[in-house]
Amino acid sequence: MPEDRCMSQQGSRSGGRLPLSAGLILVLLCFLWGAQAVSIKFSNQGVPPLMAAALRSLVAGILVWTYARFKGRGVAFPPGRNRHALVIGFLFGLEFLFVYWGLAFTPASRSAIFLYTHPFWVALGAHLFLQGDRLTPAKLCGLVLAFCGVVAVFQARSPELPRLYWVGDLMELFAAMSWAATTLYIKRITEQVSLDHFQTLFAQLIFSFPVLALGSVLFELPADLNLSGVVLAALFYQAVVVAFASYLVWFWLIHRHTVSRLAAFTFMAPLFAVILGGLVLDEPLTILVWVGLVCVAGGLYVVNR
Repeated sequence: MPEDRCMSQQGSRSGGRLPLSAGLILVLLCFLWGAQAVSIKFSNQGVPPLMAAALRSLVAGILVWTYARFKGRGVAFPPGRNRHALVIGFLFGLEFLFVYWGLAFTPASRSAIFLYTHPFWVALGAHLFLQGDRLTPAKLCGLVLAFCGVVAVFQARSPELPRLYWVGDLMELFAAMSWAATTLYIKRITEQVSLDHFQTLFAQLIFSFPVLALGSVLFELPADLNLSGVVLAALFYQAVVVAFASYLVWFWLIHRHTVSRLAAFTFMAPLFAVILGGLVLDEPLTILVWVGLVCVAGGLYVVNR
């Protein structure tokens, strides 16, 4: 789910149709992002959610710093601009605080649908706070379609749902709003400051760590840890495969192709999350969940196109 992580990228991008290789890579990335919710379910079995989120940010941040050094790039913000890095990290920390904590209450399939309402909060926020980025009839249709999808998922009921599933649903919705706030803030500051993706990604990861660590100390300690092989594999997947490797591949793609064409593929991420939640976790998938998924994915596609 790194659409906003590319907002500051100023590299050249080719127009025209995406080549088959790029399309296949995008499908793989969407699968990885969709599977992240399932992996969090596994890591939550042995590590408290906020502690896991803090570890993810710390490990991925160190890897980004190491890779940037290897490439001869810096990750620090320009002098006098560190406050922006702190704000970006704080918003990113709130996002993943709600993502990880919410998955302790609601199924992975439902969480992904709510989380991927992010582009619609971005569209609304851009209309209100950014010049030259107004709602178009197509975007408005996408927003309405997505809203119908959210309502459908909220209405979905099943005896197999956890007792406080609605708490997790709301947390995932707040996570989408925090993600959108990060997107809009980065968009706004990059109109004033020249930043590259190494700087913004590192700020999001490393400055979110104190937010998540503080949340873990306040709400989760003392904690009983169960560092089984499955839990460690899930943590490795979240930090190394998703937060580090997949985001770097995404940035490699946006160096070469139009961002809007790439972003149109992200409707597949919640689709993969719902399918994997049903197959791997045996989560209840009622007809209203499928209706909500179709509406949110369709709205995501329309807004991004």
